[in-house]
This record gives sequence, structure tokens and C-alpha cells, in this order.
Amino acid sequence: MKIYTKTGDKGTTALFGGTRVPKHHIRIESYGTVDELNSYIGLIRDQSINENYKTLLITIQDRLFTLGAMLATPMEKKILKNGKERLNIPKISEENITVLEDAIDQMNDELPPMTHFVLPGGHQTVSFCHIARCVCRRAERLATALNDIEPVEPQVLTYLNRLSDYLFVLARKLTHDLKADEVKWIPEKQ
Repeated sequence: MKIYTKTGDKGTTALFGGTRVPKHHIRIESYGTVDELNSYIGLIRDQSINENYKTLLITIQDRLFTLGAMLATPMEKKILKNGKERLNIPKISEENITVLEDAIDQMNDELPPMTHFVLPGGHQTVSFCHIARCVCRRAERLATALNDIEPVEPQVLTYLNRLSDYLFVLARKLTHDLKADEVKWIPEKQ
């Protein structure tokens, strides 16, 4: 497989299905941000953390590749002329979303209740989680903006929303596991 094709040298790229769009198209921004998120999750996975977290993070990375492919395929191009679906890959499912919810609930049960917003930081690994959470929120904003223009599968939007929640709770759980300080945000009085 050749790495460079030169087909994008004039600022366009091809979606699944062959349609060419500008590289700054909202669809490209959407799945490009998902790709960026996937890289940050890889960075979290490379830290000295519990193997169970790493296992779920690999699963999440796999799901993000699926999600990116779903975003890269316009709805009108999803079905081929012979009636078969263009993407012969598993889709984001309710089960994928439930896996995140179960992990959130399990971690949350081991944490003290939140009484304030928390400032990101306290440990490098925790900070990586917060960066990934912010990138996930950006991916979600872009996917919802795309959905306003062209429909996106609802599971894509739900998965990104739940993943940002998961990353927030993972940051709190890692703060707890690593015995780092969780700094509460207490607004200054005027």
C-alpha cells in the first residue's frame, strides 16, 4: 500500500463512496477529530495504569476506528447499488454504549461523590485523560454540527457523549488510584 497518493495535493480528499470534498469539510473535521481522540487514548493506554483500563481503552480505540469510518461515509453512499452495505464492519451498538456506562458506574461506586467541579491536573496521566475528554467533546460538537447538515447515525452521537463521560470518570478514578490531589474549583468571591 503506497502512503502517498498525490490525490489530495489540491486540498480535497475522498470520502468512502468516492465523493471528493475539501479537507476542511465538516465531515473531515469530524472524523479527523475522532482520529486525534484515538491518539490521545493511546497515550493514556501507554501510561502505568491498571491492565483492565488498558483493555477497555483498546476496545474504545477499535470502536473509534469504526466510528470514524461511519462518519467518513455519507448516508447516501452507505448502500451499494447491489443493496449491500459499503462498510462491512461492525457498527457502534447499544452494547458498546452499555460497556461505557457499566465502566462509569463501576468506577463511580469507588469514588467519593462530587461536590464541586475539579480542576484538570494533579498527575500527568490524569491530565492526559482530561485532554482526551476535551478532544472527545470537540468531536461530539463537530459530529452534531455535521448531523445538522447531513444525518449521522444516532449511536455515533451517543457513543461520543458517553465516552466523554467515561474519560472524566476515568480521570477521577486515576486521581484516586494514583493518590494524586483532586483540586476542587471554588470560585473566588467578588
